[in-house]
Amino acid sequence: MPRDLSRPTPSLSALPSPRGTRPTLLLTGGSGVLGRALIDELAPDYDLLCLRRNRSLGDPRIRQIEGDLRAPRLGLSPRAWYELALRVDVVIHSGAATNWHLPPEEIVRTNTLGTDSMLDLAARADAPFYLVSTAFVANTPSEEDRRRFPGAAAYLDSKARAEQLTRDSGVPGAIVRPSVVMGDSVTGRIADEQGLTKTIGAMVLGQVPVLPGAPEARIDMVPQDYVSRAIGALVRGGVGSGEYWLTAGKEAVELREIADTCAEFAVRLGLPRPPRPRLIPVETVHRLLLPMLAGTALSGSVRQRFRYYAEMLLVFQRELPFDSSLGEPDCGSRPTHADIRAALVRNLERWSDDRSARSTARRRPTAQTPTEVAS
Repeated sequence: MPRDLSRPTPSLSALPSPRGTRPTLLLTGGSGVLGRALIDELAPDYDLLCLRRNRSLGDPRIRQIEGDLRAPRLGLSPRAWYELALRVDVVIHSGAATNWHLPPEEIVRTNTLGTDSMLDLAARADAPFYLVSTAFVANTPSEEDRRRFPGAAAYLDSKARAEQLTRDSGVPGAIVRPSVVMGDSVTGRIADEQGLTKTIGAMVLGQVPVLPGAPEARIDMVPQDYVSRAIGALVRGGVGSGEYWLTAGKEAVELREIADTCAEFAVRLGLPRPPRPRLIPVETVHRLLLPMLAGTALSGSVRQRFRYYAEMLLVFQRELPFDSSLGEPDCGSRPTHADIRAALVRNLERWSDDRSARSTARRRPTAQTPTEVAS
């Protein structure tokens, strides 16, 4: 029976845990950029269970459950499913198919069935449920966008459906909508190199002569520690309803600011200052630039690169700022425009350090085996 969302949810610290004094929190998506930051944020206060499908997270602070978001009961036996529901006090569902190169139907299936399974578990466990969606559900793809970028469109559609499943379920909790999650605001650390990191790195190296987009378009980015602290505050506060925008809002940086910051960083590294990418409308890329490149020697790699940028900016660009819930009660703090610019520099510094480490590793001679030495 659905629970009444109008009734206050008790503080999570007051919820009993069958394992001891600390509540048990089940997290999906623990291997992702935000998932790793959430483990750092929540491990001091919760016994963490993390669902994994293939690779181990290799973190002694958590216990892992092998399962599949696409399978009924996560692929668990009825007994294991029942025992998991007895153990869990809080559910954060951050796992999702985010690879836009997957078949669109697989993206939708994973993200909707996964949400449905986790909602069922939360209801059985009598546990609050926190869905990590995306702020970019506010960007509705056109039919032309769906034809050109079926993966990105399927991702946005699946997140919108997951939100509706959550609202319809009656399970207490909240929907959180992060925008682009950057690396840590202090260290620049990020669990995995994603689209933003690859793009800013290419801009530093002068490999992005053209970008689809308008100079004044906002790219709403928030450092991962701001996002994870906000989610942690909502969970610890026992927030039982609502939808929260974890975004920069009016503090978001513009596309041309990102380009200028990358150029300034290139000079710091002793590289030639790259020219600011020429920013052209997405429609011009598809109707003029890509057809012009067709049949040239560079057509394959260049077309693929422009398509990648156009697909990413279809999702991430906005003319108007998002609303933002950051800084509201039980929702962390809001970064200023200067904070985000500084975090972008920290991210570039970390990118540069990681790139140097990879280069050094490639140059290091491989250790010879005793057999090779003898020969």
